Amino acid sequence: MNAGSMTKRWELTPQQKLMIFILSMSLYGISNMITELIPEVKVGPIELKVEYFIFIPLLFAILFNPLYAALGACFGEVIFGELLLGQFGGLGELEKFIEFGLAIFIAGMLVKNPTNRRQLAIAAYVAIGIDQLLGTIVDIGKVYFGVEDFEAVPGLPESVLAIEGFAFLNAMIVSGTLFALLPTLYLVPRLYGKVEPLLGMKPRDGRASASIGDFVTPRLIILSILFFAIAGAAEFLAESDINFIDWESEFIAGLGDGAIWISMGVAAVIFIAALIWGISRKSGKRKGETV
Repeated sequence: MNAGSMTKRWELTPQQKLMIFILSMSLYGISNMITELIPEVKVGPIELKVEYFIFIPLLFAILFNPLYAALGACFGEVIFGELLLGQFGGLGELEKFIEFGLAIFIAGMLVKNPTNRRQLAIAAYVAIGIDQLLGTIVDIGKVYFGVEDFEAVPGLPESVLAIEGFAFLNAMIVSGTLFALLPTLYLVPRLYGKVEPLLGMKPRDGRASASIGDFVTPRLIILSILFFAIAGAAEFLAESDINFIDWESEFIAGLGDGAIWISMGVAAVIFIAALIWGISRKSGKRKGETV
């Protein structure tokens, strides 16, 4: 009986799942627009670029729900980072969608105790590691299968393996530490148990497996491989000019940075509206219980 009541206690309602989806989508959309405004820094062959603030969807995955946080962030990138900027890469976007979604979902599920810094550190590097590694494998495959031409980088060996390997290590060290590990270690313990009640939710205790061995099941491995194969095939087709939904708006592109600010403003309005909705739902529940 206690076990059944505990299971019910941690169950999220459809409205709460939708709220997590919208909050993750809009906040990650805002962060994507910020990265568009940050200039790149090149030091010889090394390119220092803020690709994404991956810690944002990771926070939602750890604190709330891995699946809806991952889906929300993926849709946020497509809507605010592509469509509202007047562009959409068609099949090529499916690769990023699947790889990023898998990365956030798996990393979020690995955290059993949000106050355990070791688990948080593993999740941070797993999130960016999966996303970058899968993208690296696809990029190497495109060159080896002749789908994409090899572009040498001055100062580095003229080998796709060396260049992609260097880019992977650079992303893991720079982005993985600055925009995954450090923010996750700092924010999660401080937000855990405090932000959930504001939205009328219980803290996400004991949702994940006790060990990696319990979590990494044959079903998860098979599904991950299947999704990755779909992502790779979609990218190969897109690079081969077999792209069904490739769209670009000259009008929006002509707005320049104005389109970025518009997209950021829309995402901010949606984020604030979702927050108000969540807080008002909690207040309404409390009044109903009082009556």
